[in-house]
Amino acid sequence: MQLLREEGVDVLAEDVNSNAANASSFFGGGERIAGVDAVGGLVRPAKLVSLRRPAAASMERMGIGNGLGEVSFPDCHSGTVPPRAGTQTGLSGLIGASPEMVKVYHLLSKVAHSTHPVLISGESGTGKELVAHAIHRNGPNAAKRFITIDCGSLVPTLIESELFGHVKGAFTGANRSKEGLFSAANGGTIFLDEIGELPLDLQAKLLRALQEKEVRPVGATHAVPISARVLAATNRDLRAMVVQGTFRKDLYFRLSVVDLKLPPLHERQGDIVVLAAHFLERIHRETGTLHVFSEDAIQLMTEYEWPGNVRELENAIERACSLSSGPVLHMIDLPTQLQEFHEHRREADLMAANDAGNVLKDGPTVPSNDIAPIADIERQAILGTIHHLNGDKLMAAKLLGIGKTTLYRKLKEYSLAGAGDTTGD
Repeated sequence: MQLLREEGVDVLAEDVNSNAANASSFFGGGERIAGVDAVGGLVRPAKLVSLRRPAAASMERMGIGNGLGEVSFPDCHSGTVPPRAGTQTGLSGLIGASPEMVKVYHLLSKVAHSTHPVLISGESGTGKELVAHAIHRNGPNAAKRFITIDCGSLVPTLIESELFGHVKGAFTGANRSKEGLFSAANGGTIFLDEIGELPLDLQAKLLRALQEKEVRPVGATHAVPISARVLAATNRDLRAMVVQGTFRKDLYFRLSVVDLKLPPLHERQGDIVVLAAHFLERIHRETGTLHVFSEDAIQLMTEYEWPGNVRELENAIERACSLSSGPVLHMIDLPTQLQEFHEHRREADLMAANDAGNVLKDGPTVPSNDIAPIADIERQAILGTIHHLNGDKLMAAKLLGIGKTTLYRKLKEYSLAGAGDTTGD
């Protein structure tokens, strides 16, 4: 790794895609494209700390058009790139190289090889089931069954039978004995999705099953041993439910031996472009149609908050591909909520610019019985414009008709904290 640093290699191709062969085609297969060398599976961005705009032409091969912006690989210049297993698609379909996802990968690598229960929490659409699959597939019981139970969709009267099984004649309609899902897992993994929806009476029986490692089928007189690992997921605040009395405290602590929280997409915006490329590549494989994003579409997707997280992003891209009249996906092809977000943002920017223009037009307020020095008027005009633009110094310089360097020099003369930053660039 030290040799790679000395040679100026920033990112291993295997860290950009699932394998070196794919990465070679991803970055142009050995030819120099937009400042990126891809030779022998190594990617060398020219003197860059992260993959920035010089990689845009190469990433178009993955379905991303011009205006890529920045896809950061944390600390890649120092050689501390995320593990290959989680950087793109190596860890059971998990994608992303943001610092938030790197933390998730590190924790997953530790819990996968144990048998302790794991509570996976996060907003809807963040990929909780994918994480559960990753834990199972990278653990010692990967060859065993992985059984998903959606606690929110089970019929209340049949939940116990589904989980623990029943014997023949246990209730009306029980014409034969049935093995419960806990027993069926047989050394594999049980994934309890939406665990917060489980009724209180079933919570007590689930707690007993976890503690005693056995279940009693409905109507049976004897218990059946179980050996499945239990993973649970929720998008609700179980701690708050415990306080409210709607979730058992003892079950919460039993399930949350390891508490793994998934970040919402708006906290890992650096992964949006990579995720979008992945979805376009998958659609290309499925349909044979190659799509690329226009610059305005890429910019909008990276600015949008994505309340529905990765699932909303995936649906938005599928919709755009379905409605697009050509291979280029424009902003107008994206869902209505994104276009409305863009309009609201544009209106807010226009209002801010108008307010700043009024400040310049009306001029600073000077008492009629006093004459202010030109330097004070200039200072008030500069600071007032920056204030009305919410700190956007670049826009302030344009409206004031001065250069950016001049503006920063003036701010430095005013001895303002942070005068040397580049906010608004």
